[in-house]
Amino acid sequence: MAGGRQLLLCAAAALLLAAGGAIPPPEEAARMARFVLHNCDWGALATLSAQEGLRGRPFANIFSLSDGPPGPLGGSGVPYLYLTDMEISVRDLEINSNASLTVSLAQTPYCKKHKYDPQNPLCAHIIFCGSIVKVNDSEAGLAKKALFSRHPEMESWPKDHNWFFAKFNITNIWVLDYFGGLKIVTPEEYYNIKP
Repeated sequence: MAGGRQLLLCAAAALLLAAGGAIPPPEEAARMARFVLHNCDWGALATLSAQEGLRGRPFANIFSLSDGPPGPLGGSGVPYLYLTDMEISVRDLEINSNASLTVSLAQTPYCKKHKYDPQNPLCAHIIFCGSIVKVNDSEAGLAKKALFSRHPEMESWPKDHNWFFAKFNITNIWVLDYFGGLKIVTPEEYYNIKP
């Protein structure tokens, strides 16, 4: 009985993810960017290394992120992160806050279901360029709700690591979701679209 209930709950969760909205069509690049970010729980953040022996070279690292609680209502479109100065990439950001962030539907069931390789353009991925900034006090509650709703473990991370909420301040967006090359989306188009 318990196994059947678990299976039913898993099926319901999968249906909710699917009901979160059908994947946008390729001609709606801004909507696709919002869709992909909202459906991803982590991304690859690339910085310019400030570390000895790597100074000035690209350095990519995985970070948990969220633009809002999961579900079909879409999220804010703002990639929030929970960071500590003890993390190597954050040390890079203290010297140069510029970064790029890549998120991909490869981390969702979508690409596996359709048998798309992560490098296949149909397995949509988005590349954001911009900078990482600490959120101010008025935005901290929103960032906390966005992150802790998707990553509840974060609440129990060691307090002496001086965690702080940050956001990716988007300046450029590239969408790869179909054959024929990247599509450019402006931040204005991205934030003005209803997911």
